[in-house]
Amino acid sequence: MDAITLIGAMSALAAGLCIAIGGLGSGIGEGNAAAAALQAMAQQPDEAPTITRTLFVAMAMIESTAIYSFVITVLLLYFNPFWNYAIEVAGK
Repeated sequence: MDAITLIGAMSALAAGLCIAIGGLGSGIGEGNAAAAALQAMAQQPDEAPTITRTLFVAMAMIESTAIYSFVITVLLLYFNPFWNYAIEVAGK
């Protein structure tokens, strides 16, 4: 197996693991936050607008981890610095 094939395979594997773990963690976190907010609203219905506002801020912060995972995945697949190095070495 040459270097370019190995770099491609490892980049694809790392990108897959990154988006899978990032998405799984965000999904679990958002589910827990929503469940806690619904339980709080069930116990104190008068505070529902405050809880909802806080929930939306928390969801945005939790979702940012999934977006960061997606950005890292795109970087690994399309802007990987090891590709340029491997192509340079292969061309010499």
